[in-house]
Amino acid sequence: MFRIVGTLSLIFIFFGTIANAETVMVTGANRGIGLEFARQYADKGWTVIATHRREDIPESLASLKMQYASLIRIETMDVTNHSGIDALAKKLDGIPIDLIVHNAGISGGGSATQQFGRLDYSTFQDVMDVNVAGPLKISEAFLDHVAASDGKVIFTVTSSQGSIGSVNRPGLFYYRASKSAVNMVMRNLAQHPKITGNGILIGLIAPGATDTDFMAEVRGRMPLGDPKERVAGMIAQIESYPRDGSTLSFEWDGEEIPW
Repeated sequence: MFRIVGTLSLIFIFFGTIANAETVMVTGANRGIGLEFARQYADKGWTVIATHRREDIPESLASLKMQYASLIRIETMDVTNHSGIDALAKKLDGIPIDLIVHNAGISGGGSATQQFGRLDYSTFQDVMDVNVAGPLKISEAFLDHVAASDGKVIFTVTSSQGSIGSVNRPGLFYYRASKSAVNMVMRNLAQHPKITGNGILIGLIAPGATDTDFMAEVRGRMPLGDPKERVAGMIAQIESYPRDGSTLSFEWDGEEIPW
């Protein structure tokens, strides 16, 4: 049984003890929180399938592979390219994946595109495609890989910005909407017979405001957490996540995020 110790927005599927899991797939693993997830799981001795959407292997992942050798498997997967997702799932056919970390995400350009009065509506679909449809499609395509594993966990990195009950001031319209939507998508998925019937755990975890390129626009204007600390906290929450089917959302430090 797992106990939540931190508040992070990730969606995981668990069956048994996470410590026994050996293979994790991390989306958007070439930078920021995704890169730190890949590094910390490799440091634990896990095999890491690190995905990215670039045409060439990013230098960050090439360096990580040099450090951890055979523990790192680098694959190209654009989370908005559904045929590409299916192709990778077929390529990895027969390989059990104990844990999927849906980390890839975009903000939608910040205030430049999401300021009321000059909203760029073309950006809305981009944000929803990456942050919502992407995790759902990947969960669907890789269901058999997760079901065949010992871990049986799918986690989605979410955000407290998606908490409807916490809204007390205006923020990024598209980003907030996407995180609310992916929370519902994952909670809905957790009830599906193909999930419950295979003993898969779906979870949500959030890193909070973290000092990565994703938060570059507000760097210096608000306190930002250390990526290593935040990812270590999220991994701890993943390992202790409750298996009661509630699909709760937590911060990296274990604080529950209201829906």
